[in-house]
Amino acid sequence: MPRKKKEETKEDTVEPESLKDPLEQLEALMSATPDLRTMMLYGEVEEEKIQELIVGLIMLTEGATAKAYGEDGYLKPINFYISTYGGAADDMFALYDVMNVVKPSCDIQTIGIGKVMSAGVLLLAAGTKGKRYITKHCRVMIHSVAAGAGGQMHNLENEMKAIKNLQDEYINALVANTELTKRQLTKILDRKVNVYLTAEEAIEYGIADHILGSEDG
Repeated sequence: MPRKKKEETKEDTVEPESLKDPLEQLEALMSATPDLRTMMLYGEVEEEKIQELIVGLIMLTEGATAKAYGEDGYLKPINFYISTYGGAADDMFALYDVMNVVKPSCDIQTIGIGKVMSAGVLLLAAGTKGKRYITKHCRVMIHSVAAGAGGQMHNLENEMKAIKNLQDEYINALVANTELTKRQLTKILDRKVNVYLTAEEAIEYGIADHILGSEDG
């Protein structure tokens, strides 16, 4: 159930440009502009960018002021635009986990634009069911978790085991958030190639719910 409105309290405001730390600037900006409930992942899924998005999600829920609530008394949805070729699986799961923590308090509307690939696919699918959008010409791509380890044989064995566990977690998360079955996903990932989907196919597989600009969106 989305979080209901709480009493508004007066707090000292800080100008974002007066702060040196980018994360502190982001926090101050969101505190000063509570109606700004839009976030964007544009580019690689990597630690610094994901850190900023996690701070943003927390601020938009835990730090929400009265203006962030709709007329029904609940928090307004967060619009999360995604355009990425993918990136680090660990950072993907960090954001994914925080999204799942936030969703009971506030709907997250995910919008895929341009390209949603690799790690980005799970983030798009992790939005609130019925509120996951994709643009008509957005390209979606799924592939297996990439290996990049080197070194002695026992280290390689450990790395390969860790990669397999990571891929299993990725499969389970996608199964939980889409219409894809574990058997379908395993078959796709075992091909060891990039598998591209159209926006229509992404809807069919339950990665998104609506195509923006179409009659059902």
